[in-house]
Amino acid sequence: MEMPKIPPAEDKTSRSLGPYADLADLFMYPDENLGPKSEKLQAFLDKHYPEAGGELAAFTDYALKTEVHELQEIFLRSFDVQAITTLDIGYVLFGDDYKRGAVLVHMNREHEQVGNPCYNELADHLPNVLRLIPLLEDDSFRNELVDRLLAPALRKIIREFDPSKIKAKGKIYKKHHRTLIDESENFHTIYRLPMLALYALIADDFKLTEEIPPGPSSDFLKKIGDEITLETETESPNISPSCNP
Repeated sequence: MEMPKIPPAEDKTSRSLGPYADLADLFMYPDENLGPKSEKLQAFLDKHYPEAGGELAAFTDYALKTEVHELQEIFLRSFDVQAITTLDIGYVLFGDDYKRGAVLVHMNREHEQVGNPCYNELADHLPNVLRLIPLLEDDSFRNELVDRLLAPALRKIIREFDPSKIKAKGKIYKKHHRTLIDESENFHTIYRLPMLALYALIADDFKLTEEIPPGPSSDFLKKIGDEITLETETESPNISPSCNP
């Protein structure tokens, strides 16, 4: 059954397709431009999407005041070293199941058709997906992409930032690794905020009704324990590292 198209509105098209590429920049490895980019995006969201702007505000303030090296440490601990979660939304939803392979094949084709480069990341990497959204000409596919992939993946990712889950995960790593990246007591979950802002944005643009449920997912800590025992194996399936040659 085809997903219903978003009803057209005079100013909705430019709004809904505008900030996604800018949000994608917030989920890239931080550099000295993160603060100014966040500030510019903040002004746009405050004007057009106040709920999303409210979610992002503390992140913007932190990005403007924090040294780049600390932002980089938190980014790595959130999405790479000691990863709280991953930015590959297909993996978030399906792990190494064959369904993720099907998603990647389909999304590779969409990226290629609109000339959206994925650089050294996979087709389902969150920044790549966000940059794809405003480039798509097929409204029904864009709606399906958000409703069936992006939105449920974001709900799972945001739950992974639950402090109790992070604390439990930290205990596992302390048992198996000698060194850890130092935690910032107040800001080590700061990347949860742009995730919440993104979810508020798509909830507005795509009329989502499902809220983010509280509490951890049941299998997260089990997966972490499995990673510890299989450190020499890769998490990703054996597929090309980028969607474009």
